[in-house]
Amino acid sequence: MTRALGVCYYPEHWPEDQWPRDAARMAEMGLRYVRIGEFSWSRIEPQQLNWGWLDRAFDVLADAGLQIVLGTPTATPPRWMLDKPPDMLAWDAEGRPRAFGSRRHYCFSHAGYKEECARIVTLMADRYGRHPALAMWQTDNEYGCHDTVLSYSPAARTAFQAWLARRYGDIDALNAAWGNVFWSMVYDSFDQIGLPNLTVTEPNPAHVMDFRRFSSDQVVDFNRLQVEIIRARSDAPISHNYMGRVTEFDHFDVGADMEVATWDSYPLGFMDEGRGKATEAMKREYARQGDPDFQAFHHDLYRAVGHGRAWVMEQQPGPVNWAPHNPAPLPGMVRLWTWEAFAHGAEAVCYFRWRQAPFAQEQNHAGLLRPDDAPAAGFAEAEAVAKELRDAPEVSAGQAPVALIFDYQAEWMWETQPQGQGLRYFDLAYQTYKALRRLGLSIDIVPVSHTDFASYAAVFAPGLAHVSADLAAELRCCPGTVVMGPRTGALTADFAIPATLPPDIAGFGVTVARVETIRADTPRALQGGGAATLWVETLEGGGDVLLACDDGAPVAVECGGGRIYVGAWLDAAGQDRMLRLALAESGLPLLDLPEGLRVRETETERFWINYGAQPVQFAGREIGAADVLREGVEVAV
Repeated sequence: MTRALGVCYYPEHWPEDQWPRDAARMAEMGLRYVRIGEFSWSRIEPQQLNWGWLDRAFDVLADAGLQIVLGTPTATPPRWMLDKPPDMLAWDAEGRPRAFGSRRHYCFSHAGYKEECARIVTLMADRYGRHPALAMWQTDNEYGCHDTVLSYSPAARTAFQAWLARRYGDIDALNAAWGNVFWSMVYDSFDQIGLPNLTVTEPNPAHVMDFRRFSSDQVVDFNRLQVEIIRARSDAPISHNYMGRVTEFDHFDVGADMEVATWDSYPLGFMDEGRGKATEAMKREYARQGDPDFQAFHHDLYRAVGHGRAWVMEQQPGPVNWAPHNPAPLPGMVRLWTWEAFAHGAEAVCYFRWRQAPFAQEQNHAGLLRPDDAPAAGFAEAEAVAKELRDAPEVSAGQAPVALIFDYQAEWMWETQPQGQGLRYFDLAYQTYKALRRLGLSIDIVPVSHTDFASYAAVFAPGLAHVSADLAAELRCCPGTVVMGPRTGALTADFAIPATLPPDIAGFGVTVARVETIRADTPRALQGGGAATLWVETLEGGGDVLLACDDGAPVAVECGGGRIYVGAWLDAAGQDRMLRLALAESGLPLLDLPEGLRVRETETERFWINYGAQPVQFAGREIGAADVLREGVEVAV
């Protein structure tokens, strides 16, 4: 796999006589890809179709030897669209339509808007689908950004009722599955069912869960509509640009229809917003670098969503404009983030954006160029990576030794009924990922549909609230270590406690008799160090106790055959102890990395990545501040 750089560009923002100079400069600095078009609907179709400017933009970029990623413009329907299907707007949970004047203001369930999307995508694909400079498509832009998946509009209610009728077939089946005998919530017909908002107190969790599944399916269907139109008219691969910690829809389901997954990487903005749940001390220490694991987690996640193919479609090159605080990256970090993406298998990294816009909402968002065309701070670092890539070998991410199962439906279950303040599945999965990285391990993130665990030394499945029979069977056959819990197998697909009690998985030989959620400031100390916090289960059954609280209550139990159940949310010290105990027989080399230093191995290279603001010494190596050290690795023959 070759590695390349690109940039996001908006020719409609700049005078046409500037386009050739921009294109030549992009090519000169070593960029290969240019993404255009994703916000251009009002220029393409102010009222009548106007393709001329986009034709000329294609020609200018192609003449400079650049390859084009073309975005469909459906994330920003123009103002006249609201006069055509006036009820196309999404509604928030308070029952208010979301107004025009920004972006992503449509409802995924509105049939009329989907017809308009099909029309414009068809026209775009007919015109550019076979263009020789077209490298890839991007559908829409950032599904889920700005909390736009869950819509409570009349269109969503009608579509939800139809979705439920297809799922259950009979209203009595729905009543039984949801447990509607509770609180006299029984329905006589599907058209009586509303959306789970504006209820007096919490709605039925099974109702909420089905609404979350429905809402995700609406995104899948909306995306598939565009993919099928494009695929009939173009041989170029199709992608979508996902975001960091956006879990309102199942990215694996959306990605199943496309060849490549891309995502938008904004390390400083994400950390300052709290998406990785960094402590205040960590936010201060890494304010100009970002969380050392957040980007890596998403690189690994989207590599799985993209069937092994992933890009960074938008890489932060300087201060952003949307976080609570927007510092400049530490010198070296733009280069580090780029090489880190390549270390995790990215085929391309595209910077957002070419030139800082002097107007509208993002005018304080840095680009590679300042508004006066002078290079911004990130320009030189991107140019340096382009030069380094000329001598870099082709690389394959390969398979990591450890798998982490990630499930969007588990996130919805935890969010629907967290049982305690601030408890989220994403945080549990992410903290497990971080702990594995602190031990120097490379990780594959896989979906619950994964069917080949045989070659992994260890598989981790924290917090999978529901485990299907198929996944349980796969894990029983896994020859490596399997670590599950807490809350794994705690619910049926219909959001009920299983009759056999959790974890409802044959072969684990342990029963969760009781669940407590406890305050963060009342942790329960573990024998030997570390603590159980937030979520604590009372475990019954056999097995060897690996970790126990000071009072002797088991926290982690080895149930035989390398099957381990963890019955508590552990702090960092407890997590590290648990992982070392769980992996003691795995044969994996476990490191004790200094704070901020991470390592990632591919089939041919080892990358030492220092997120710290100071150089670090480790195992005879010195890795500079905000720097990446690349080493070749021996390839087994």
